[in-house]
Amino acid sequence: METQHMKTLTAMPLRTAAVMIVAGVALTLLAQAASAQNTADPRVPDRSQTIKLSGPRVGLTFLTEETRDTLAAHDIEVGSAITQFGWQFERQFLGKPGGLAALNEWIVLIGGLDQGAFLPSVSWIVGVRGQGGAEIGVGPNVSLAGVGLVASAGVTYRSSTMNIPLNFAVVPSKAGARVSIITGFTLNK
Repeated sequence: METQHMKTLTAMPLRTAAVMIVAGVALTLLAQAASAQNTADPRVPDRSQTIKLSGPRVGLTFLTEETRDTLAAHDIEVGSAITQFGWQFERQFLGKPGGLAALNEWIVLIGGLDQGAFLPSVSWIVGVRGQGGAEIGVGPNVSLAGVGLVASAGVTYRSSTMNIPLNFAVVPSKAGARVSIITGFTLNK
C-alpha cells in the first residue's frame, strides 16, 4: 500500500525536472530576444557547417536517499554529493545566422572518485542553443543507479576562442533523483 509520503517523494523528482525544463525554455527565449539586437557572430561558421565543441567536464551530483539505497544494494557506499569528472563530445549544427543551433551531445562521466567509488554514467542529450549561449536538452542516461531521462539547461559563456559551459541536469528515475551541476571548457579551433 502506497502512503501519501511515498507519493510525495515520487512526485518531487518529476516536479524538479519540469521546473528545470521550464526555466531552460525561459532562459533560451530571453537569450534569443537579447541576441536579436546583436549582429551575427563572425567567429561562427556558415550554417551549412557544424562546430565540434568537445572538452573536459567537472562537477557535482547530488543524490537522493533512494539513489544512495540503490547503490548500497550493489555494495557502493557514497555520501549525498559526489564529484564528477569526464568528457563531453558535442556537435553544434548551425541554423540561420543569429538563430537557434541544434545540439547533439554525449557526456561520459565518472562519479564518486572523491569517496573511493567508481560510478560511470553516460548521457545522450539532444537540444538547442540560442546565439546568446542559453541551452536546453533532453535524452537518456545510463548509470549504476539505473536508467533515466536527463533534462538539462544551462548557458555557455564565450571568451575569445574559449567556451565555458555551466549546465544543470536532473535525472529522475525509479532509483531516485540525481541533480548535477557541470562545467568545463572547449576551444574553437
